[in-house]
Amino acid sequence: MTDDSILRMAAIAAVLAASSGGEDPGQIGRRLGEAWAQDQRRINMGLSSLMHKRSARSTWK
Repeated sequence: MTDDSILRMAAIAAVLAASSGGEDPGQIGRRLGEAWAQDQRRINMGLSSLMHKRSARSTWK
């Protein structure tokens, strides 16, 4: 391999590493979101509030 091709491969690898270092935009919708958003979703689905869920005791004893 020539020095030119090695440098080209190194540059391509550096660009790919830098561009994939951030968050995947496709995964944004999988985050839970803010507490108020979680609470509104729970209430709209007919579940208890987030405050009640967080303060409930664990059943796994």
